[in-house]
Amino acid sequence: MLEGMTDTGHPLAPPAHERPLLDAALDLAAGFAGTAAALDESAAIPLDNLRALHAAGLDAATLPESLGGQGLSYRAYGEIVRAVAAAEPSTACIWVMHIGAAGALAALSPEPEAARFAEALRSGSRFANALSEPAGGNLFLLPQQEAVADDDGWRLSGTKRFVSGCEIADHLLVNALVDGVPTFFGVDPDDTIGYVPIWDTMGMRATRSQLVSFDGTLLRGDRRCAPPEPDQPNHVSAGLAFLSIGIAEAALAALVAHARGRVVPTTGEPLARMQWVQHAVADAAVRLDAARLSARHSVWLADQRSPGFIPATLNAKLLAGEVAKDIAQLGVSVGGGSGYLRTSPIQRHFRDAQAGALMAYSAEVCRTYIGSALLEDAPDEP
Repeated sequence: MLEGMTDTGHPLAPPAHERPLLDAALDLAAGFAGTAAALDESAAIPLDNLRALHAAGLDAATLPESLGGQGLSYRAYGEIVRAVAAAEPSTACIWVMHIGAAGALAALSPEPEAARFAEALRSGSRFANALSEPAGGNLFLLPQQEAVADDDGWRLSGTKRFVSGCEIADHLLVNALVDGVPTFFGVDPDDTIGYVPIWDTMGMRATRSQLVSFDGTLLRGDRRCAPPEPDQPNHVSAGLAFLSIGIAEAALAALVAHARGRVVPTTGEPLARMQWVQHAVADAAVRLDAARLSARHSVWLADQRSPGFIPATLNAKLLAGEVAKDIAQLGVSVGGGSGYLRTSPIQRHFRDAQAGALMAYSAEVCRTYIGSALLEDAPDEP
């Protein structure tokens, strides 16, 4: 699972002292793989998997040492996301959003709220991002819904969509316009918050990314976050390419297993010996390796706190999402009718692979930013 990253001298490899956490993630992922088909069928939140990640110390490890964590490198974090995504991608997706929301609230909230959120993550509480609006498209950091001033802060009425794991969240990261400025808050769900059961999706079903409604929800003044630094890395942006890479790796593994085990009636030989299959798999493997290197470069930049992190993550997300879709489609082509059956993992990987290119920033938004950065003097930030 860590091809090319076992040599701790490699510049893109996680630090050697973080290897035990990577090994723990790999051990857990081996068990998660056995739950993937059932979770896809039931669309149930993988709570046991998420609790296992927490019990292994992986939640707390992502916090900086100043907040009681281990300051896990983004390089190690990416490899953990990748391993879990290859096994059970909905678990990986919820975990990315959970860590992203918790990390933002712990880093940007005023004291004593920052310490409270950090302690909540360490103790096993669940977090979720409630940022994307139905009319906002991919611009989830630029809300359109205005919060109304209140004696204790502001009140928000509206909806947020695609809130992965919202039904088990103890804390939400919520944004709204305050005096026309995008502003972030920590919110503990109460009876003003509801979950609209619209989640009946093609893939990534166990994320249960429902629509969340807010009816005069209080955005407390003492939980108003400081504005994030423009070039500050975050775990959601860092993790999304690795989410698609894990799915692509699982899709390629299923394709290879099918090709090795399927005998072509006309030749009596395995499908794996057909030249077109070999050529297609070679192309897929090369592109997947390129996507891995792109993603690893992006998190290396994040660990260096380089402003190049932002464009690098867009590059990596675009490439990884497209590679995952293409490899999953190849799996369907090679699997034929067998891969189309619900009993085959090939069809599940195909459905899950579509999500990466749709998740913000979508492939189209990434292309717009990358293209404008090449063609214009001053491209707009996504």
